[in-house]
Amino acid sequence: MTATAPAPSAARASATALLPRLALVLAALLATLFTAASPATAHAALTASDPKDGAVVATAPAQVTLSFSEQVAMGDDSIRVLDPQGRRVDTGELRDMCSGNTVRYGTALHTGLPNGTYTVAWQAVSADSHPIAGAFTFSIGAPSATNVTLPTVQAGGGPVGIAYGIARYAAYAGFTVLVGGAAFILLCWRRGAAERPLQKLVVRAWVTLTVATLVMLVLRTPYTGSGKFADAFDLDGLRAVLATKTGASLVSRLLLLGAAALFVAVLFGVYARRLQGAGPEEKANAGASEEVEDANDLTFGLAIGGAVVAGGIAATWALSEHASTGIQPGIAMPADILHLLAVATWLGGLTALLVALHKVPGIERAAVRRFSTVAFVSVLVLAVTGVYQSWRQLGSWSALTGTDYGRLLLVKVGLVAVLLGVAYLSRKWTARLADTPEAAVAANASAAEAAGPGNVSRETDSAVSDDLKGSDVSRETEPVTVPADPERAAQLARQRAARESAREKQVRDADPHRAGLRRSVLAEAGIAVILLAVATVLTSTEPGRTVEKEAGRGGPTTTAVPNRPVKITLPFDTGGQNGKGSVRLELDPGRVGANTLHLWADSGDGKPLDLPEIKVAFTLPAKDVGPLPLVPEQAAPGHWTASGVQLPLAGEWRIDVTVRTSDIDQTTVQKTVKIG
Repeated sequence: MTATAPAPSAARASATALLPRLALVLAALLATLFTAASPATAHAALTASDPKDGAVVATAPAQVTLSFSEQVAMGDDSIRVLDPQGRRVDTGELRDMCSGNTVRYGTALHTGLPNGTYTVAWQAVSADSHPIAGAFTFSIGAPSATNVTLPTVQAGGGPVGIAYGIARYAAYAGFTVLVGGAAFILLCWRRGAAERPLQKLVVRAWVTLTVATLVMLVLRTPYTGSGKFADAFDLDGLRAVLATKTGASLVSRLLLLGAAALFVAVLFGVYARRLQGAGPEEKANAGASEEVEDANDLTFGLAIGGAVVAGGIAATWALSEHASTGIQPGIAMPADILHLLAVATWLGGLTALLVALHKVPGIERAAVRRFSTVAFVSVLVLAVTGVYQSWRQLGSWSALTGTDYGRLLLVKVGLVAVLLGVAYLSRKWTARLADTPEAAVAANASAAEAAGPGNVSRETDSAVSDDLKGSDVSRETEPVTVPADPERAAQLARQRAARESAREKQVRDADPHRAGLRRSVLAEAGIAVILLAVATVLTSTEPGRTVEKEAGRGGPTTTAVPNRPVKITLPFDTGGQNGKGSVRLELDPGRVGANTLHLWADSGDGKPLDLPEIKVAFTLPAKDVGPLPLVPEQAAPGHWTASGVQLPLAGEWRIDVTVRTSDIDQTTVQKTVKIG
């Protein structure tokens, strides 16, 4: 039975029409992600201040201090205190008051400040490279009107933030394609080193990563500071950036990209020529010739060197972002490096395979099968490192649905699941490629050749330039005598090249399994682009563990200020009907000795919530004191109180509040406060 080659023109026209549409959809999606995403919220958060937000003090304080949940970088201008007329009243000198696990900075105030409302504006860079900023007010004597106008653009936002986000995405994409493309060549298809389409892909990825890194370095000053593009040319600001962890990481990445350029030059130069120097029989019998042995040795050397350079580039992200802060950084950073390398090997290799399937008709089936194995191993590494990173950044199941980080993570997991489903289809097409007898492939090729010169001529007519249409150039494929006219010779050369390209595409499209594989790989690549965009936004989103700390679930310490009560808010969810709400607790004066306790329970809509039962317990873990139970008396609907609450020792007391909303729905929420 003779196999008939399908007409390639319709399939090719469909694919040609699909690619621009897919690119347009992906571009619109990326634009939405970068413009709709809020400015980067960081791992660090402001946990306390002295004076507190909204406080009214009798006399002017000597200084203003800020406490953070994680280490931050601040400069002399990071804390500004403004009087009601907008004039600065701080000395402009930053005081580093950090001690042990306490992260605290402050600035001194001028003496003799008059009564009125003062504004504290602060800005810092967290340990995971993201800028944070905020402002609050306090009053001396009594509140007053203030004319202070704070910037409306948040730290890391505005046009500079969007440009920096695009550069960050481009850096991830460039790294993925650079590493994955090189890995695909060395591990799956060595002959690809001599193929022009793959060479262009890898070189463009290197250029993209290099340019994106330079843009991030230049924009770092306005991104973490004023938000104005003009500050990108501030040399003093650039020197300050180079002294930071992020600046050092970006410079290290540029140096490693220099080594990567040498790697690419060897891969597409000496290595490609070595492979081309080996004949077909020598390639079929690896090790049978000195040329092949040299090529194998060079492959091993390139693989080791490339792995070291790729690991070093991946480390520039791990050492400066989320993995370098929080719990277990010694485990998190190597896991992050493996995660990035696995992503690059899988998705970057997928991109290289897509280019090879569309641009190189002669790619071997064995190369596709080898990539299928490499992708499977990469997915296993992704699964292990991804589960660990998710646990580390979330901290609880509730953060998976209750925080932006958790919801984005769910979207990412869903995209990975869809990608794996499409990858399964690709594996099925790969298996069919492997099962297709070579004789059948040859028959398809012969049928394509037998399609007739008229078919090829139609391909040629659509490919050659307009000046050839209607000419009397022979459509024979046999060699022709080159005319003396150079222009005429160039026309003939273009025509022969177009015919040859049309014939190659026709032979390639004669294999339905290869065409199916191209379609599934194209779908994988489209999903991978979306996945990479979500992952980029995820890296600049505050981890769920930090968000829950800020909400008071076993989180950072609230410091008691002399002569002011301790005030905290504890959200709760008992899981039953009308089980969501919050408890506001006030402990006055919040010192060692007798205190008065007030509790207010509010429903989700802010109305007083009359609970069947509410209990409080105080524990001082450092001294093994407690828990000291307390059942407050109800003073009004949604309000409970207790007097004479004795706290015998100073230290960090854990307050546990047990809330019951029905006969069976109950939960306990807690927070730690510092009692002086």
